[in-house]
Amino acid sequence: MSETNCGANVSDWLRALALYPLPHHAISRLVGRLARLRWPPLKNALIKAFARAYGVDLSEADPARAEDYADFNQFFTRPLVDGARPLPAATNAIASPADGTLSQIGPIDGHQLFQAKGRHYGLGELLVERQLAERFTSGHFATIYLAPRDYHRVHMPLSGRLTHMAYAPGRLFSVAPHTTRTIPGLFARNERVTAIFETAVGPMAVILVGAVCVAGIETAWHGLVTPPRGHDPARWDYSAQPRYYALGDELGRFNMGSTAIVLLPRGTARWRDDLHAGTSLRMGQPLGETLAHA
Repeated sequence: MSETNCGANVSDWLRALALYPLPHHAISRLVGRLARLRWPPLKNALIKAFARAYGVDLSEADPARAEDYADFNQFFTRPLVDGARPLPAATNAIASPADGTLSQIGPIDGHQLFQAKGRHYGLGELLVERQLAERFTSGHFATIYLAPRDYHRVHMPLSGRLTHMAYAPGRLFSVAPHTTRTIPGLFARNERVTAIFETAVGPMAVILVGAVCVAGIETAWHGLVTPPRGHDPARWDYSAQPRYYALGDELGRFNMGSTAIVLLPRGTARWRDDLHAGTSLRMGQPLGETLAHA
């Protein structure tokens, strides 16, 4: 497992501490309203300014013109032109579920996942369901951070059948690199949506982690999951309604940026040796390969 991230410095701590007293959910709701304003002069100016500031490649978006989006949120969750993200040819490939930066990748140490140098967090806290966590003990994980400039749809790393989805309430701390280095148990403290699939090598979890200014998390089968009307945990069982999603199918999207985490059982994955924290990824890029289920 790579530990190439340097430890937190004073600047990291100060920026992270400033997040604690903020009304995370209120800020995110406000951002959500602003992102859905449809007055053409304003939304066109916002889209163009954002694309310039973050270097968004609109030539691969569909549509490619700011004027063709109804609002800023529609632009932020934009689809891509056909062929923009080719899928791996190997039948046992594990594909990156999203564009972004690899935060961490490696084995799960018993019940502990590596967050950043000197920081770990628990499977049980992340997944909430302790019995489910046992299925991934000593397994494999990959964490991908989606920055504002990235394509914000999340796709299937492997083909699989959806069995259930769970919503866990929480804070909405930033998930930028400086907070992963400083805030303990960050991904298990933030609001998140977990989707569980049965694959050829056993269960697979894809966790969509919320963050400040993330105005919503959607899934392909449910639509908008967050923000919920309340803040109670929720669970949806799909075992009686088979829903199969192939490698590369869209499974969800972030209305603003955040983090996606993929979990696989013990002995079922081999990650590529050349991947490390900080590697830039594109959706569909091979992360590794599946092995026979242990």
